[in-house]
Amino acid sequence: YDLILLDLQIPKLDGISLCRQLRSQGYQKPILLLTADDSDAVAVAGFDAGADDYISKPCAPEVLLARMRTLLRRSGAIPLTSVNKGTSQGNTLTWGKLCLDLDAGRVTLDNQAIIFTATEYNLLELFLRNPDRIFSRSAILDRLWGFDHAPTDRAINTHIKDIRKKLKAAGLTEDMIETVYGMGYRLKPAPQLPQLTQLKAPHSNASKQTRTLKQNAKTKEQSAIDKVLKRFRGVFDQRVAVLDQAKIALLAGELEPDLQQLARQEAHKLAGSLASFGYPNGSRLARSLEHLLMSDDPFSADEMTQVSELVTALQQELTKTPVIAAASPSASVQTHRVLVIDDDIALTEQLEAEAEAWGFRLKIAPNPAAARSRLTLAPPDVILLDLSFPETEEDGLSLLREMTEQSPALPIIVFTGRDSLADRLAVSRLGARQFLHKPATTEQIFQAITRVLPQPQISGAKILIVDDDPAVLAILSTMLTPWGLEIVTLSEPQHFWEVLVASLPDLVLLDLEMPQVSGLELCQVVRQDADWGDLPILVVTAHTDAASLQQAFAAGVDDFITKPVLGPELITRVLSRIERHRLHQRTERTGNTDGRQGRTER
Repeated sequence: YDLILLDLQIPKLDGISLCRQLRSQGYQKPILLLTADDSDAVAVAGFDAGADDYISKPCAPEVLLARMRTLLRRSGAIPLTSVNKGTSQGNTLTWGKLCLDLDAGRVTLDNQAIIFTATEYNLLELFLRNPDRIFSRSAILDRLWGFDHAPTDRAINTHIKDIRKKLKAAGLTEDMIETVYGMGYRLKPAPQLPQLTQLKAPHSNASKQTRTLKQNAKTKEQSAIDKVLKRFRGVFDQRVAVLDQAKIALLAGELEPDLQQLARQEAHKLAGSLASFGYPNGSRLARSLEHLLMSDDPFSADEMTQVSELVTALQQELTKTPVIAAASPSASVQTHRVLVIDDDIALTEQLEAEAEAWGFRLKIAPNPAAARSRLTLAPPDVILLDLSFPETEEDGLSLLREMTEQSPALPIIVFTGRDSLADRLAVSRLGARQFLHKPATTEQIFQAITRVLPQPQISGAKILIVDDDPAVLAILSTMLTPWGLEIVTLSEPQHFWEVLVASLPDLVLLDLEMPQVSGLELCQVVRQDADWGDLPILVVTAHTDAASLQQAFAAGVDDFITKPVLGPELITRVLSRIERHRLHQRTERTGNTDGRQGRTER
C-alpha cells in the first residue's frame, strides 16, 4: 500500500503499537493516524512510533483527503503526468499547439501569447501536469490555495470560464477543459501532432532487437535443456512407473503405506522438475497427484478416479515435445536497475519503451522527493539525473551532493539542458561519472549508461546447490554454469555441513522441501554459526503463500525462487545476490578489519 490510514483505537492491538510494529518490520510508506484524543501526549507517542502525521476525529472528509494527498505527494506515490494528453518537453507543457513555458511563465497558442492571471496560469498548469485526472473543486482549492485562504467553490467555476474564454478568443477551436458533471474538471485528450508520431518511431527498432534477443535466448536455453533431458528421460519414466504401480494397487484396494509414501515422493520430485524441462502441465499434474497421495485417510471413489486419470494424463504428457517458455532478454543480457530522475515525460516514456532491449529495468522519479523515496526502497545500479525541476525550488545539484555522499560508488550521469561551465564544474566536483547534454538520442543515453556500469565480477564465484532430486541439480547447474560460476551439487542434505566447509561457497541454493532435513533447517543452521551467518541463501519453493514466505524469511532466507525454475529469474537473482554480497564484503574490508579474515578473503 502507498499509504496506511490507521485508527488508534482498534481491538486487540492499539494503533500506536501496530505503527511501531510496521516500522520495525521495514514498512517505509506514509502512515497517517486517526485519533479521537488530540492531546500532546498522544501526538508525541504517535510520532515516536513512526507515524508521519495525525488527524483528530471528527474531521471533514476534505481535510482528511488533503492530508493523505500531501503525504502521497511527499512520498512520490502520486504520478504527475502522462504523454498521452498534456505533454512535458523540457521546461514546457504542451497541448496540441498550446504551449505553457514554465521558465518564462507565459502561455502561447501558435506562438501568439495569451495573457492569463496568476491564478488562471496556475490552474492551467495543474491540468496540463495531470492529464486524465478529474479534479473536484475542493481538490483544486487544496492544490492552489490550501485551507487558510481558499475562496469559495463558485470562484473555481469563474476561473475555468475565464480560461475557456481567453483560449477561444486566441483561436483555440475546441474546449480543452472538460466538465465531468457531479465530479469536477479534467483535461481533454490533445490532438496528436506529427512530432509525437516521430518520437515513437524508434520503438519499432527496439522491439525488433528485443524479439531477436528473446529468440536467441530461447534457442540456447532449449538446446541446453534438451541435453539434460536426454540424460534424465529414463529417470522421469521410472518415477512415472512408480506412480502407475501405485495407481494399479489403489484401484485394486491393495495400496500399501510404503508404496503410497514412495509415490508421493516421486510425484513431489516430478512437480519440482518437469516444468523446468519444458513440461509445465506435467508439473501441475504431478503436484495434484502429490496432494492426493498426502492423505492418510482411505481414498474415496472420486479420489481413486482422480489418481487414475492424473497418472494417465502425466504419462501422455511426457510423450509430447517439451516446450520452453519464451525467455526474457535477461537470460542472455543481465538486467540492470536504472533510476531516471527527470520530469520530461516524453523522454522517460521513450526510455521505458526501449530499456528492455538494452538489458535495463527503469524506474522513474519525476522530482527529488520521489527519487529519495525510490532510493529507500531499492538501490539502483546507475542513476540518470536532470538538474532542473520547475515544480520545486530544489536544484538537482543538491540531490547529486546528497547521493554521492551516501553512496560514493553509485554511478550517476547528469543529463540536463544546462550547459554552463559553472554547472559542469559543479557536477564534476560532486563526483558524477558523466555529463550528458540535452537533447540526446535514446541510443546515446543508453550507451552512456552502459559505459558507467560496473562489469559484474562473478568469475570464480562458487554456488552450492542442495536438492534431493538429481534432475533438478542438473538443470540448475546447466542454467548457471555458462555465467562463469563454479557449481557444487549435493543430493544428500544430511552431508550439508561437511560439503559447505569443504567447498567454501559464495552462495547456497536450497530446495525448501526435502526428506530428512528441510531447507529451512539448513538455513537456520547456517545463520546460527558466527563464521557463516552472512552467507547468501536462496531457496527454491513451490509455496509462495504469505505464511510460507514469512516462515522462510524468519529462518534467515535472503530470497526465494518459485518453482518451476526459469532461467532468467534464477540467473538474475543469483548474480545480483552475489554482487551485493561482494560489495558488502569490500565495504567491510575498507571500513574496518574485524578479524574474520578467512570469510572475508573468500
